[in-house]
Amino acid sequence: MTSSRPDTSPSNSGRPTIVFDIGAVLLEWNPRHLYRKLFADEAAMETFLAEVCTHDWNLSMDGGVPFPEAIAAKVAEFPHHEDLIRAFDERWEEMVPHVIDGTVEILKGLKDRGDKVYAITNFSAEKFAVALAKYPFLGWFDGVIVSAHEKLLKPDARIYQLLESRFGLDLADCIFIDDNPDNVVGARAVGMRAIRFESPEQARRELVEMGAL
Repeated sequence: MTSSRPDTSPSNSGRPTIVFDIGAVLLEWNPRHLYRKLFADEAAMETFLAEVCTHDWNLSMDGGVPFPEAIAAKVAEFPHHEDLIRAFDERWEEMVPHVIDGTVEILKGLKDRGDKVYAITNFSAEKFAVALAKYPFLGWFDGVIVSAHEKLLKPDARIYQLLESRFGLDLADCIFIDDNPDNVVGARAVGMRAIRFESPEQARRELVEMGAL
């Protein structure tokens, strides 16, 4: 897999080029899969995730803040939660209990017929390396834009445009699949077609309707 070297050769025999999100599309990532093991009470867990290990804090690591730096800062802010905060790093793999098989099957089908496929993902640098080592199908992509590597986050228009310039694509010929509605809106704003991911079956149906499968 490459995320830096452009390949501008023609792709996909005139079919649309499929661009995947990774978390919640190919990998079932959710911190609750871990923290339900660490909290006896669901409400207490939700409070912790809303006030301590928050969505915005996680997004800061996706945006390029190194994991050790983010963990240390959070422990300094909430020292009484140190063990729970460190679990976000040390037990991160437990947040991904399984892959989303149906979407992996779509990806495999595209590769088996010779299509080029790409990904744009909001992912920390450290944990993307972990995921890449654990899940071989993440190496099937012809190009990946990882937010932490670029210091850009979806739905910033520049992250989609980087895919276009780096890999010689035309965004008008691409279909982006993402579970986050804001990222879908962002993709459409730069001229991509996009699918709001709900399930592999729904995504496959929409891809067929759009002439990609």
